[in-house]
Amino acid sequence: MKNHSLKIAIAGSLLAAGFAAPASAADIACLVTKTNTNPFFVKMKEGAEAKAKELGMELRSFAGKTDGDSETQVAAIENCVSAGAKGILLTASDSTAIVPSVEAARKAGLLVIALDTPLEPLDAADATFATDNFKAGVLIGEWAKAAMGDSAKDAKIALLDLSVAGISVDYQRDNGFLQGFGIDIKDPKKMGDEDDPRIVGNDVTSGSEEGGRKAMENLLQKDPSINLVYTINEPAAAGAYEALKSVGREKDVLIVSVDGGCPGVENIKDGVIGATSMQFPLLMASMGVEAIAEFAKSGKKPENSEGLDFFNTGVKLITDKPVDGVESTSSEEGMKLCWG
Repeated sequence: MKNHSLKIAIAGSLLAAGFAAPASAADIACLVTKTNTNPFFVKMKEGAEAKAKELGMELRSFAGKTDGDSETQVAAIENCVSAGAKGILLTASDSTAIVPSVEAARKAGLLVIALDTPLEPLDAADATFATDNFKAGVLIGEWAKAAMGDSAKDAKIALLDLSVAGISVDYQRDNGFLQGFGIDIKDPKKMGDEDDPRIVGNDVTSGSEEGGRKAMENLLQKDPSINLVYTINEPAAAGAYEALKSVGREKDVLIVSVDGGCPGVENIKDGVIGATSMQFPLLMASMGVEAIAEFAKSGKKPENSEGLDFFNTGVKLITDKPVDGVESTSSEEGMKLCWG
């Protein structure tokens, strides 16, 4: 499948959207995201809408009220099945709890593709189009270790995760970062079970700026000497920075993250974030719509010839402080590739 540059339109949340628009069942694809406010999912909707328009399909978009709102996503899937949609693109708020609803949709004849967040088990979906989230974490971990040099052995690390649910995208990024930094991860599907004394602790952010601020405040109370912060995404990183700034620590704490949104890349340029791993949500969404269109036409499901158990949409490290041994791209170049 080919990469495409895509542009815009957002269809609304579950509460705002219905199934009144006239269209044949073969023309309908659904997009169900975690929220409709995070720039990552906003851009994902843009990509899906643009590709659906190009292919003559109708896209119906839904979102949870907050990150972690699995119930709203379940209701969206049920509505898509009732509408006779041919396929669903899903970024699951809970990668395990959503599985029964996904299985019901597949039994009803829909193609279900996970975007960004693999389901558990992985084969609960027909296919997964995603960043290699573990690699994204490894890249920022390797960069942070090299950037800190000799002081990495005395690091005080705060881990700002998504939630307590332990969904795949959360533990993959978190554990990838720790492994990249040289820390022994115990169970690669769990967070917080490591025994390295450099880890101050984990807290949750719900992937939001406010959540990032509160989580950072909590961990600073635990250890005011924190000097390295990992965050699940760039909104959480922005919140962590504000918490550090409020206590005069913003210039001596290194923050790394994952996303690649334009505000995050701007924060690289401004020195707020040291490095981020860029994802490509437009590509995930456009590939997903293409797959549903092909399924509607021929009944053919996506086939992966790359030897992976998911379709890898790529990841790129963005930083203005390159280090030896870790390939990276500057914020100037990153602004040409970013989204949001």
